[in-house]
Amino acid sequence: MTQAPIQKTIAASDWALLGLLSVIWGGSFLFVGVAVKELPPLVIVALRVSLAALTLQIVLRAMGMRLPRERQAWAAFFGMGILNNVIPFSLIVWGQSHIASGLASILNATTPLFTVVVAHYLTSDEKLTGSRLGGVIVGFIGVAVMIGSAALTSLNTNVLAQLAVLGAALSYGFSGVFGRRFKTLGIPPLVAAAGQVTASSCILLPVSFIVDRPWTLHMPSMTTILSLLALALVSTAFAYLIFFRLLARAGATNVGLVTFLIPVSAILFGVLLLGETLEMRHMAGMGLIAAGLMLIDGRPVAAMRRWFSARAFFGEVDPVRRQKMRLSKEKN
Repeated sequence: MTQAPIQKTIAASDWALLGLLSVIWGGSFLFVGVAVKELPPLVIVALRVSLAALTLQIVLRAMGMRLPRERQAWAAFFGMGILNNVIPFSLIVWGQSHIASGLASILNATTPLFTVVVAHYLTSDEKLTGSRLGGVIVGFIGVAVMIGSAALTSLNTNVLAQLAVLGAALSYGFSGVFGRRFKTLGIPPLVAAAGQVTASSCILLPVSFIVDRPWTLHMPSMTTILSLLALALVSTAFAYLIFFRLLARAGATNVGLVTFLIPVSAILFGVLLLGETLEMRHMAGMGLIAAGLMLIDGRPVAAMRRWFSARAFFGEVDPVRRQKMRLSKEKN
C-alpha cells in the first residue's frame, strides 16, 4: 500500500483544521488559567495526561490498534513523555500560576527557535542556515524585550515564571528531535501519542499523590472541573487527532504554521474571559518572535522577495512598452 504524498500547499479544508487546532491549543492556556486558581500544578498536569491517555486508548481500540509491548518502544514512550509532557506541562502550569495566559502562550511560541538550535547540534540533516540563525537571533531579542530589564536586577517570581515557560519551550525543542525515532521504530503517530501520554501518566500520577496529596484538597468548583475535562479531552486528546491528520496530509512544515496562530487565540481568551492585560513590550516581543519564525520558515521571506522583484521589473518598463509586450505575447 503506497502512502499518500504530502501536500506542498495547504488545502482549504486543512486551513480550517489548522485554525481549529490553534484555537484548541490556545484554549489550553485559558483552561490552565482557570484551573490554577484552585488546584496545584502537578494535580492539573496529572489529570490532563491521564484522562487524555484513557481517551486515546479508547480511540486506539476502536481503530483496531494497540500499544506495542517491546522494551525499546516503551523506552521511547517514556523519553518522549518526559520531554513532551511531564517537563513542559508542569513548567507551563506553574508559570501560569504567576503570569497571564496570553504571555505564557507568546513565550511558548519560541518552541521553533529552540528546536532549530537543538536540531543543529543533535542531527545531521537539520543544520542552521544563515536565515535560520538570523531568525533565532531576532526571536530571542523578542524574548528579551518581553521579559524586560527585571531579569537583570532580580529574579523575582514573575521573571522565574517566564523562564519556566521558556524552559518548557526548550523541552519541546528536545522532544521534537527525540520524536524522530518513532518513525525509525515503525510506530504510527497516533500510537506514539497514546504511548507518550500513557507513560507520562505513570510518572505524574504517583508524583502528584506524593507531593500534593489530592485527597486533602477541597473539592474544586464545577468551572474548574469543566476546565480540566476540556484541557484533557479537547486540548490534548482531540488536538492530537487533528494534529496527526494534518501531519499526514500537509507535512510537518505546514503544520508548524499553527505556532503563529496559537498566541492570538490565547491572548483573546485571556483578555475577554480572564480579564488579563498585556503590556506594549509583550506585544512588541511577540512581533519580533513572529519575525524570527518567518525567517526560520523561509517561505514568507521568499514570497516577499518574488513580489519586490516583480515590482522592480515592471517598474522599469514604461506603459507604452508594457502594452507592446502584452500585444506581442498575445500574437504569439
